[in-house]
Amino acid sequence: MSYLSRLSRRKFLFTAGATTATALVMHGCSSSNTTAEAPASPATGGASPAAVASGDAPEVTTAKLGFIALTDAAPLIVAKEKGFFAKHGMPDVEVAKQTSWATTRDNLELGAAGGGIDGAHILSPMPYLLAAGKTKSNQPLPMYILARLNTNGQGISLANDFKSLNITTDATALKGEIDKRKAGNQKFKAAVTFPGGTHDLWMRYWLAGNGINPMTDVDIVVIPPPQMVANMETKTMDAFCVGEPWNGRLVSKGSGFNALTTGELWKDHPEKAFAMRADWVDQHPKAAQALTQAVLEAQIWADDPANKQELCEILSQDKYVKAPVADILERIKGNFDFGNGRKLENSPLMMKFWADSASYPFKSHDLWFLTEEIRWGNLPVNFDTKGLVDKVNREDIWRAAAKAIGQEAAIPASTSRGVETFFDGVTFDPEKPEEYLKSLKIKKA
Repeated sequence: MSYLSRLSRRKFLFTAGATTATALVMHGCSSSNTTAEAPASPATGGASPAAVASGDAPEVTTAKLGFIALTDAAPLIVAKEKGFFAKHGMPDVEVAKQTSWATTRDNLELGAAGGGIDGAHILSPMPYLLAAGKTKSNQPLPMYILARLNTNGQGISLANDFKSLNITTDATALKGEIDKRKAGNQKFKAAVTFPGGTHDLWMRYWLAGNGINPMTDVDIVVIPPPQMVANMETKTMDAFCVGEPWNGRLVSKGSGFNALTTGELWKDHPEKAFAMRADWVDQHPKAAQALTQAVLEAQIWADDPANKQELCEILSQDKYVKAPVADILERIKGNFDFGNGRKLENSPLMMKFWADSASYPFKSHDLWFLTEEIRWGNLPVNFDTKGLVDKVNREDIWRAAAKAIGQEAAIPASTSRGVETFFDGVTFDPEKPEEYLKSLKIKKA
């Protein structure tokens, strides 16, 4: 069966399945931003498994999901630790730590049947790059995005050598230093976590927005997130862009400072996604929706202020993020100490898992990601961006899952969040992506 044929078939499956989806959850759920958790289970310390009608039970009870040691992996970790996967009929889900985004890519290509993984906590552009053939084998790997995992919560950090320049979103002073190095045949080194990933795009956008050409003025190197701080300490790089808690960890160790939190680049920007291999979802549509329901409930739980302390204690464990609770907690509460005297308290730019539609995978955001991939030469100029978004973005599964857990009121009216505005005043109209691309002064396209 062709990929397009499978798309048509599974659209039918989910249209039909949505009418009975509410039977998956047999206890009351609030329609507010908090959810009523089932009584604690002595075995899991979290939600008790809900009764699932036999006709609506997931086709399988297990899936293998990857994650990177980052705060925004919380929804998958919480869904496992607090029993939400089990509650929705998936008690045997495995949440497996990956060493890098390249490992995540390669293990998705293998699939769990081949010793890899079925799905993952992933950089939002990655499922698109995989579907476009940016894999180890250079063969397209059809992928689906089932939910956005978070907005905000990343940062750009620099070595202490640059602390006196007072760099924020405004990097005018940094441009002068980079120009001096370039004149002396030395390059400023900026680390990101994966080519074409969100951190690569945030770093490039910030540099270009300050008149610094990321293709000619700096060297962009790739380093896995948990290794960023150590590499800064050994002076392997001058700057990095990564998710929390590694920016906070850098500051607490006194090994550098943060120029900005990425919500200052683009307020409430999309970040990680929950994505799965398309063939797995097509073969297990009920299980895919059950996983999505569990993830959504975990996001609601994680965003509840009453749960932040426990959340950070879970994440801090060695098997997950392996970082001190103190390095995770304050930033997830919206309190930022940038390490250079600048602070934000109770900031609305904190990482969000559910609030302000953080979980919904807006197609307009994915269109921006693909437009930026074209900007930097990762995809050809004539690439069918809207066509790929329609194939990969499964917001229909998200909608069915939200309805099933009593969160119908949280379903956005549109697949577009509308016109977006960035720190440099540039706007992106998802109805006119070509005009946005033409307006950019620094680009490869």
